[in-house]
Amino acid sequence: MANIQIVENSVVAPKGFVSWGLHSGMRKNTEKKDLALIASKVPATAAGCFTKNKVKASPILVCQRHLQNHKAQAIICNSGNANACNADGEEKAIMMCKLAAKELELDPQDVLVASTGVIGQPLPIEPVASSIGELAKSLANTKEAAQSAAAAIMTTDLAPKEIAVSFTLGGKECKMGGIAKGSGMIHPNMGTMLCFITTDAEIDAALLQKALLCCVEDTFNMVSVDGDTSTNDTVLVLANGLAGNEKITAENEDYQTFCQALKTVCKHLAKCIAKDGEGATKMLECKVLGAPDTNCAKVVAKSVICSSLLKAAMFG
Repeated sequence: MANIQIVENSVVAPKGFVSWGLHSGMRKNTEKKDLALIASKVPATAAGCFTKNKVKASPILVCQRHLQNHKAQAIICNSGNANACNADGEEKAIMMCKLAAKELELDPQDVLVASTGVIGQPLPIEPVASSIGELAKSLANTKEAAQSAAAAIMTTDLAPKEIAVSFTLGGKECKMGGIAKGSGMIHPNMGTMLCFITTDAEIDAALLQKALLCCVEDTFNMVSVDGDTSTNDTVLVLANGLAGNEKITAENEDYQTFCQALKTVCKHLAKCIAKDGEGATKMLECKVLGAPDTNCAKVVAKSVICSSLLKAAMFG
């Protein structure tokens, strides 16, 4: 069993990552941060997992294209507007990537984009354009930098959701950090949630994608709050390799350790989302014993946690 330790600074805990979040004007409440940027100082291997909803928000479509080469170096995200079901949605998502890329001196293809908030309203690009310079200049690898990014992606969340862990691969200390948002429209797969994970471990792109999909299936996809699915669900991982470990290219012991670290991060954030469910006063966890296989256990668990009657009884 790998030794996974909790550490501070969430998404900027791994080497080479910086972040920041601020109020751009996307949201009317000036006390609410609404624009976040996470960047790696070097190109990173990237992987993503998205909503299974047939209706996908424009940022997801742009991300899926940008991830075709399995590389990225930055993530830009706004809250307050989901940029979903808009005629000019893809154009605006691409513009967000271009604005961030210009400030960071990157190719727009190397920027991933996400949005969360109100569905069906055109996304104003002016707040992003007017704030991106300050956002890029403020990027840092401090606790405050991580917290500001975590706050900037929140919508109806009551609390920020973040975690970082350290683990060892081939004698090299590696770190992994994550931030997430989500409290409503959570079910059946991920829900109205965003999650951004960074790590300084080096891993093959195909194995990173496989590890992410497996972890999402056992963590975020096992959460249910209100029975509604969403258009914007996104989980992104950037792995920049600056820890100096020997690159993971096979499903060996290092790969298993990496998966354990990733699952620790995802499980913590998934529980934070469930606990912060809109109107929730309790966080329920269903444990299934004696099932013949994992799929059977999942069916049984979801039949319990998705029951409105059970939830009402627990609430009362």
